[in-house]
Amino acid sequence: MLNPCVAHRGWSSRAPENTMAAIRLAIADPDIEWIELDVQLSKDHVPVVIHDFTLRRTTNGKGEVKDKTAEELTSLDAGNWFSQKYQGEAIPTLDQVLSEAVGHCKLNIELKNDGVRYPMIEEKVLQCLQAHDAVGEVVITSFHEGTLHRMRKLSSEIRTGLIIDSWRNSLPKELAELGSNFLSIGYSRLNRERIALLKNAGIQVMAWTINDTKTILKVAAMDPDILICTNYPDRWHEAIHQRMAR
Repeated sequence: MLNPCVAHRGWSSRAPENTMAAIRLAIADPDIEWIELDVQLSKDHVPVVIHDFTLRRTTNGKGEVKDKTAEELTSLDAGNWFSQKYQGEAIPTLDQVLSEAVGHCKLNIELKNDGVRYPMIEEKVLQCLQAHDAVGEVVITSFHEGTLHRMRKLSSEIRTGLIIDSWRNSLPKELAELGSNFLSIGYSRLNRERIALLKNAGIQVMAWTINDTKTILKVAAMDPDILICTNYPDRWHEAIHQRMAR
């Protein structure tokens, strides 16, 4: 398939982001090759799937994720803010996601680490991946370079990638120094020349987050291998079908 789809936080335009409902919708679509999700640690060091450091926006809880146990987090309602249809949808653990996704979709797992908040996140996530024999099914990404360094030290097999919303010509060299061959980049930073530079260095590129058909077509036209990260996989379908028909 041209320009593989990455369902951002699951199929997050149809179900609440980073919940099993959104992840299952993405898994059920045979054309969706990737799911992007966000992982933090509970107070008792369990990897959980949620984007914000605080609970207010996407749950009925208050405070920070890091201050709650896994039992407390998974008992919160993470669906009602999106729609009453999803009332009672929980914050999933990474273990739950891997149990259903491995063998069906590859995962882009963003570690929400700032270098201070979660000193054990790399070890705990790796342990979870190893338990599910999923090391080869994922890429671990982060804005924080130290997190990627640590993950590579823990495992020579794990694939890592940098997240960035800017551009500099030194990126291929920086990624090589990180031992990373994946770049998650804001789509507006890309052009044909930059993509060629990255591809020549053996770097896979994911463009985020593209939510309208016109822009998906524009980015896809730059190179057929760019991964398209979107909240709207249905619009990705429409764009790719248009592109294939030309």
